[in-house]
Amino acid sequence: MAGAPEPRAEVAQSWMRSLRTVDPAQDSAPTANDADVRAQWSTSPLRGPVLQLADELRTIADDAGYVAAVTDESGTILWSCGGRVMRRRAERVNFAPGARWDEPHMGTNALSLALRSGRPSTVFSAEHLVAALHGWVCYCAPIHDPRGRRLGVLDLSTVWNRAHPLAMSTVRTLVTTIETRLAGSMPTAAAGIELNCLGTAEVSRGGQPARIRPRQVEILTLLALDPKGFTPDRLRDALYGDRPVSAATLKAEVSHLRSGIGGGITNRRYTLSSPIACDATDLLTALDAGDTATAVRLYRGPLLPESCAPGIVQWRHHLEVSVRTAVLASDCADHALRYGEHALHDVTVHQHALRLLAPDDARRGVAAARLHGALLD
Repeated sequence: MAGAPEPRAEVAQSWMRSLRTVDPAQDSAPTANDADVRAQWSTSPLRGPVLQLADELRTIADDAGYVAAVTDESGTILWSCGGRVMRRRAERVNFAPGARWDEPHMGTNALSLALRSGRPSTVFSAEHLVAALHGWVCYCAPIHDPRGRRLGVLDLSTVWNRAHPLAMSTVRTLVTTIETRLAGSMPTAAAGIELNCLGTAEVSRGGQPARIRPRQVEILTLLALDPKGFTPDRLRDALYGDRPVSAATLKAEVSHLRSGIGGGITNRRYTLSSPIACDATDLLTALDAGDTATAVRLYRGPLLPESCAPGIVQWRHHLEVSVRTAVLASDCADHALRYGEHALHDVTVHQHALRLLAPDDARRGVAAARLHGALLD
């Protein structure tokens, strides 16, 4: 239409992606085909914190004429509430538990943008790809656990003429409350062990640095990344390769590690007897979930960059390739820029960032400088 304003860049890009899989004329969101949503909600880490806020959410929804919803990390609605009139309107487009609201299933909407970008999002009226949603305005923010993993999103939606400038701040406040309660309810790792091995090699126990030698950090990293564990021979190969190292040497290293972290490693077949907090395993979880925003936030450099252990080198390559592939498959410039901080020599990544950045985006200078440096190498 002549004179109509240009859509925001993130909305226009989302439309282009969405049109591959979504018909703008569809009248409602599809329902998930997998497990019963009630069973999923009963085991979700979000259930406790959200239900503690349920009365407040219902009051907000009733008083302001909104409907509230919480999704999982895939965009499936797990729980919702609202007044009778708004619930009926929401049900017409299947804005209800069990419905899929991610971009491949429901196109451009606030939930799908927040899931994709990892940032709060508002989508107003005709910014929605699906015409049945043009009467709506949606305010949404992602919910993360204490280690930065995205668990889902919280959304407040209403009809467009009830839009309110304070709605987004309300969503942000509610999400902060949920995340605070998550931090207080999440189970702690075994013996309070935290392993940071992306771009560094740090182990803490109970919040204090643990006195663990580099070889033992390698063992701990391998055990964290492979929960099935290792036979002594397989672990020796992963650590030493073809070097002639005795079984007694390996056994002594494992014993010293066990002492350093206060136990937690089984005998005979070496496994962690209970989980530890580890940035590399969180990264794998994010990659498996297709959560590129969380993956690039967690990736702070190569796995144990000083290590030459064959098993570590293999995992290092796997993680680097997996994150890089996800970044290059994404059309979010933030992902390429953030990953580019740790891949200064990667010409392709910097070129990808420049392609995605708008001509007037001030960050083009950063991407251009990185590309120039990489080309000079």
